[in-house]
Amino acid sequence: MNNALCVVLSTAPNRETAERIGEALLSEHLAACVQYEAIRSQYWWQSALCTDDEVRLVIKTRQALYAAVEATILRLHPYDCPQVLCLAVDAASSGYQAWAAAVL
Repeated sequence: MNNALCVVLSTAPNRETAERIGEALLSEHLAACVQYEAIRSQYWWQSALCTDDEVRLVIKTRQALYAAVEATILRLHPYDCPQVLCLAVDAASSGYQAWAAAVL
């Protein structure tokens, strides 16, 4: 089992959806922490350039839990193709690592 930390990034159309996803991840102990940030996104969708206000989820978890995190996001997300990106954490303070290990 890979206990290395990772950060999963996703976006949601609004705060309510973002918090519903975050609360599900936290209640299932799939995330140690979820942060929410208001952002503006520009992207291509169905051959059109789109601009939307969204909420970014910054999810701290373990690499071993990524598949379950992704499945939870996909299950609760209204988008046809939600962003779900996993970024490896190269280093973290020992205190933060210990805290994350204790809650995950």
